[in-house]
Amino acid sequence: MTASPKHEVPTRYEIRIGGHLDQRWSAWFDDLALSQEGDGTTKLCGVVPDQAALFGVLTKVRDLGIVLISVEAVEPLEAVD
Repeated sequence: MTASPKHEVPTRYEIRIGGHLDQRWSAWFDDLALSQEGDGTTKLCGVVPDQAALFGVLTKVRDLGIVLISVEAVEPLEAVD
């Protein structure tokens, strides 16, 4: 069974990874904002246009061998017609 495609809306995500990444990695992660947390993790925050872009970011995390802790959709943005 195949699901019908949904109209995807850009969504703000917070992705938490293990370890601290320097700000210079922001461009490589599609300009997501990076913040080093006190618990030894890094939070990547920003708007991701669709699921394909989200999977691209997650693939980069995997390719670096970084531990993925969580992915949270914070708020969808309003679609502009």
